[in-house]
Amino acid sequence: MPGLSPKLPLNIDQIDGYALTKNFKQVAAQNLKMLVLTNPGERIMIPEFGVGIKTYLFENATQTTFDVIEENIRQQARVYLPYIIIDRIIFLSERNDFVQAGIEPSSLSNYFQIQIKYQIPAIFISDTLSLEI
Repeated sequence: MPGLSPKLPLNIDQIDGYALTKNFKQVAAQNLKMLVLTNPGERIMIPEFGVGIKTYLFENATQTTFDVIEENIRQQARVYLPYIIIDRIIFLSERNDFVQAGIEPSSLSNYFQIQIKYQIPAIFISDTLSLEI
């Protein structure tokens, strides 16, 4: 089956050579993930692209920080992924709901997880992207 785009990070696949995304749900999830992980200035010809989530890694895990990250994600998605509607962004950290999420809080003091619940109305898809930072 032909693919739509290469899966990132690049991996060798026995079928396609390089592993490929096979449907629009996978493409949208990969595009959203790349938007969140890319640092502004990192993408050639589009210096404003990207949330740069790893730049927040050593910030205090406060609601203010989470609000800034959420606004950056929503603003970037509006500009660069207009086909995606973000429903909800959930932040999980040592202080914020690890026990409720069923995650062991043993060594998670410098860790947080983002869950982005989104939909693509044009193709009737809803999904959640989980990133562990």
